[in-house]
Amino acid sequence: MLIVIGKATVADGAIDAAREAFTKMVTASNAEAGCIQYTYALDVLDPSVMHIVEKWQDDAALTAHFQAPHMAEFQAAIASLDVKVSEVVKYQADEGSSLI
Repeated sequence: MLIVIGKATVADGAIDAAREAFTKMVTASNAEAGCIQYTYALDVLDPSVMHIVEKWQDDAALTAHFQAPHMAEFQAAIASLDVKVSEVVKYQADEGSSLI
């Protein structure tokens, strides 16, 4: 399994302006073959910071994600907004185990 952790800074008002694009991206990504989880979350201490968490079956699934039509649509939709990705890290992981 791959886990991708990202961090982006979003300008004031950009979240509201891009909410539809973010929603479509999350929905479409979660429907992709090989996607285990795809989420965005706003930081509770700094609402200009967005955390991105993705879980993929393997590199092939992640590569297909980058080539998906909804990825290009998302990039176009947020191109005019002030969204700056500051960190993206990919980890190899096993399936994990529940702590609860």
